[in-house]
Amino acid sequence: MNEKEKNVSGEDPTKLNHELNTELDLRGVICPYNFVKTKLKLEAMEQGQILSVLLDDGDPIRNVPLSVSNEGHTVLSQDRLQEFYRVRIRRRDDE
Repeated sequence: MNEKEKNVSGEDPTKLNHELNTELDLRGVICPYNFVKTKLKLEAMEQGQILSVLLDDGDPIRNVPLSVSNEGHTVLSQDRLQEFYRVRIRRRDDE
């Protein structure tokens, strides 16, 4: 399955703030690539923006939230949807 990225807010990307800004579909992407893709996307986002990541059950849902937390980002929620999970992550503020 290919990685999919979309702007889910429906707003001008230059005016996005703390609402859900982007979603990555990483179902079918194995560890550690799902974390690497998540980390790179978060680094490209503005401080405080929210990324939604779709992950498979098993290692991905166990490892990605823990790893992004260790990087200083905030995991806002982890919701089970059918056979996968949606994890919402707020990008950390750089000091």
